[in-house]
Order: sequence, then structure tokens, then C-alpha cells
Amino acid sequence: MQILIQWVITALLFLVISKFGIGVRIESFASALLAALLFGLLNLVVKPLLILLTLPLTILTFGIFYFVINALIFGLAASLVPGFYLEGGFFTALIGSLCLSFLQLIVQRVFSR
Repeated sequence: MQILIQWVITALLFLVISKFGIGVRIESFASALLAALLFGLLNLVVKPLLILLTLPLTILTFGIFYFVINALIFGLAASLVPGFYLEGGFFTALIGSLCLSFLQLIVQRVFSR
């Protein structure tokens, strides 16, 4: 049940981010649900591989490259989900992934009390 709640909350956060005017566009709640599902699956499967492959670069940049990995996952999800678009390319994916992380942190803090 907890996973379903997190999935719906993430979908709602995708919709919130699309209203920020940063170039992230989601056409419907169904697209947001699919984006949240795919984003979670990519974080589960692809992200650990990317972290492992880019570990030397991440260490060299003192962890800053981790943000690039998050943006790549965000952009990959946008390219695979119909109705989820990034209008500004990589920079939009970077800002969108940072916004999503920040909003997820806030939601987690609010509901963990």
C-alpha cells in the first residue's frame, strides 16, 4: 500500500513541477502516473548501473556528477513517456530533477511526523 501512495504522490509532484514554468510539460494525470512509474523503475534498474560506471567521475567531482545522473534518468523518462515533455533539453531535466527531489524531501518530512 505504501508503494501505491508514493507512486501517486510522485505523479502529483510531476504535475506540480509542470506548473512551475521551467519547461517540463505533462499533458494529463495518466501521463504523470506513467512518468512516475517509469521514473521509479529507471531509478531502480538503470541508476545503480550509471552510478557504478561513473563512480570515478563522481568521486573526482565530489559527488556533483550525481546530479547529472539524476537529470539523465529524468530526461530518459521524459523521452519514453507519451505526454511528458522537456522543452529545454538537459538543463530542463536538471532543474526538473532537482525540483522533484526537493519536493519529495518536503513531502517526506511532512508525512513522517
